[in-house]
Amino acid sequence: ISFKGTVKPHSGFNANNDAEVLYKAMKGFGTDEDAILQLLTARSNAQRQEIKAAYKTLHGKDLVDDLMSELGGKFESLIVTLMTPPIMYEVTCLRDAIKGAGTDEKVLVEILASRSPNEVNQIKSLYKRGNCEDVTGDTGGHFKRMLVVLLQASRQQGIQEDLIQSDAQALFVAGEQKYGTDEGQFITILGNRSNAHLRRVFEEYRRLSGYEIEESLQRETSGTLQEVLLAVVKCARSVPGYFADSLYGAMKGAGTDDQTLIRIMVTRSEVDMLDIRAEFRKRFATSLHKMIQGDTSGDYRKAMLLLCGGDDA
Repeated sequence: ISFKGTVKPHSGFNANNDAEVLYKAMKGFGTDEDAILQLLTARSNAQRQEIKAAYKTLHGKDLVDDLMSELGGKFESLIVTLMTPPIMYEVTCLRDAIKGAGTDEKVLVEILASRSPNEVNQIKSLYKRGNCEDVTGDTGGHFKRMLVVLLQASRQQGIQEDLIQSDAQALFVAGEQKYGTDEGQFITILGNRSNAHLRRVFEEYRRLSGYEIEESLQRETSGTLQEVLLAVVKCARSVPGYFADSLYGAMKGAGTDDQTLIRIMVTRSEVDMLDIRAEFRKRFATSLHKMIQGDTSGDYRKAMLLLCGGDDA
């Protein structure tokens, strides 16, 4: 498959040289932020881990600790995120989403709805507690049921031709045709079928009901259950499209949701950022690059634009 990320492994990579560049950038009076961001956004995560190991060997210190003591604010958060191994980062996001008062449902929804079963299983094995029961922590009701289904990561592969018609029919009966809603049907079908299969079901659903599945979900469900079901539908239609919408949502209006911005820009930079940019341009009257430029500043902006990797004006 062709590479759709904006951050690629650096070809003339030398971990020791990079460790020295970073050491010099932080040594003495003042910090060369530019050298730090230029280097780290031009290395893959695997290479950053090698730099971290080389730094420890050469200087006996932890690179991330040193970076944190030299940098601050959103720029520091971004650099620390770049330095974290991907699956470890996802686990940290899930842990942070459920610890403390209240649960950050948005993070749970984003990670569990957009990752492949294989990725969910990697996250689970690193999460230690095997069955991940605390990921669903403070949640309850149908929302919790849907998270549990997504955590099982047992989505079927491919398209089951013989189920397309009956799945669409079951969704129609569970929602539009019923007084009240049979949430269980939505959870079972949307949580267990492959994206390719769901796309076919949505076509059939539209033919049957005259509605897009999203319209029905907006009418028939509410709250966090609606959020997770809509996220699953968006991801089934297009994962890059889902992230383009999320990035737009993080920046539109007053104020910026920097946590979401950092999380998506870093985690997708080596996966599908080029596709996300293309979707963004298609959906909104501006490019992702322009929107980041208008919504951020300083070194944080510079690093973000490097991760974005270009303007689709």
